[in-house]
Amino acid sequence: MLTAGLMSSQLFRMIRVCATSIVALVCLVPIARGQAPETITAVATVTSAGGANATAPLTVVIERFATDAERDALVAAVKKGGTTAARDLLAKGSDVGTIQVGAQRTPLKYAYARDTASGRLISAVTAVPIAFIGAGLPNAKPKAGYDLGLVFLEVSGSSPGHGELSPAAKIRVDDKGAFVTEDYSAADVVKLSNVVRK
Repeated sequence: MLTAGLMSSQLFRMIRVCATSIVALVCLVPIARGQAPETITAVATVTSAGGANATAPLTVVIERFATDAERDALVAAVKKGGTTAARDLLAKGSDVGTIQVGAQRTPLKYAYARDTASGRLISAVTAVPIAFIGAGLPNAKPKAGYDLGLVFLEVSGSSPGHGELSPAAKIRVDDKGAFVTEDYSAADVVKLSNVVRK
């Protein structure tokens, strides 16, 4: 039978271990949640087939980047079921940030970064189209199937970078495992300039 003193000593030791574990878990919470959101700004410019230009400010806020496993899952979904499968997979996930073009803000469902010789290449995807450029024109093609919005940003460490925005697109994967887009309005490519990490 344990004496009262021994029982008290063991109880005190258990309380101390539990308290230490709780403190350790609390300290790990910020690490589990990831780093502070990353904000990238740019200027979006579109030139129509008729030569007209339009510009708008673009802001991308990324709260969490995808892991390699998450990228592999998205690639597998696209290979298996194309844009529809990608949209369905992304729609089930939580928001990882936002993309804002002018006054329009759309949730990001995926963001992935890889290092390049001059900085980083960031790919970000929405599970809904951001906009259908040219949809109001006569003989505009149907919107069906152009279910995703994509932005590609080349962020340089020393000078402003560049990129492209696909406000409404279909997606596939090439034989090298890279995402390839088919824009709703192929004639109206949205170029991004002055890409800067804030």
